[in-house]
Amino acid sequence: MNFRRCRTMIVEPLEKPHFDLDGLLSGGSGVSFEQSLQVVAAHLPAPCAVDVASCLWLLQCSAEQWQPLPMEPDARQRVLALLEQGLLVSDDPAYATAAAAEQQVRDSQWWPLSALHYQHSRWDGVDSVGDMERSQLTTAQDLVSNFGPPPAEAPIRRPGAQPLPRCDDDPTQAQLQARATCRNFDGTRAVPLPMLARLLQQVLMAQAHVETEPGVRFLKKNIPSAGSLHPLEAYVVARNVERVPPGLYHYHATEHELGPIASTPNDLDSFCHCLLAGQHWFASAPVLLILTCRFERTFWKYRSHAKAYRAVTLDAGHVSQAIYSAATAQGLGAFVTAAINEAEAERALGLQPMAEGALAVCGVGWRATERVTAELDPLGRVWPVTR
Repeated sequence: MNFRRCRTMIVEPLEKPHFDLDGLLSGGSGVSFEQSLQVVAAHLPAPCAVDVASCLWLLQCSAEQWQPLPMEPDARQRVLALLEQGLLVSDDPAYATAAAAEQQVRDSQWWPLSALHYQHSRWDGVDSVGDMERSQLTTAQDLVSNFGPPPAEAPIRRPGAQPLPRCDDDPTQAQLQARATCRNFDGTRAVPLPMLARLLQQVLMAQAHVETEPGVRFLKKNIPSAGSLHPLEAYVVARNVERVPPGLYHYHATEHELGPIASTPNDLDSFCHCLLAGQHWFASAPVLLILTCRFERTFWKYRSHAKAYRAVTLDAGHVSQAIYSAATAQGLGAFVTAAINEAEAERALGLQPMAEGALAVCGVGWRATERVTAELDPLGRVWPVTR
């Protein structure tokens, strides 16, 4: 057996406070701190606790050169323990899962800090709504009670600022002002297929492509993308669409078609509720769009680039805003959220983590006739203001 250290990792010192009665009785604060170390690796979904000796040994181990399993008992035991955690990888088939995941990170050309951020900001089984309710952080009043008032909604005005003319009769402005995140969907009213098709055509369909070299193609869409690479894909969760059986589909941007996903969950309602981390007001939307990124498409050009992942998240912002505009123009409500359980999407869609992953979920559908869940609509363009 040969082994080496994983390439992308950080060591994080932790200090956990606990009550110290002896310290309090001797005149201290009564609070002491227990120090520990954990290693956060880009190919592992959770941090690993390590002792100081193992941490020092790990840092001295090569991430590029393979080493044979040591014969000395203590060193051998340490290597085996770190292999079990996945911080060391091996050519032994018994440790193939960790080795394959670590090799995927190497092959994908992630910038190390972005890889660590993406891997460890993914959620799996999180109930964000339940967490907020348990922490009493649901309303603005709750937030102020726990955290105090927020920073000002805008910075101070600059001396000598020049007033700008307003154009209140601009039809584009009226449509933009009609956009409001929808939290009240009519789940019983189907979205007509032509409306969904039109939205996908306006936002995600490739309008043209150019082949600069044999096999090297770039797409032209109605939204911008870093390097014209357009690495984002859309998976449609059709809950209530006319002439489309409920299920999961991949939207093909160049062919303008919906391809069924064979592993569609049997219970779409439960899947959507878990995918959206308990946000039931979004889970009822007739159509969900899971925005994923084929990271290797972007990292082909921007290899180990400090701005590459940031550009990918900007792409998701461009798509979500365009979905809002296209949906609003057709009289549909829309939303976007990044508070999702990415691992749930990866399992359902058969994605390989760190090669392709979920970034956000958008949704569209008819608004409900009654507002049950609060929505931010201060202009009263959706829900008339009553005084």
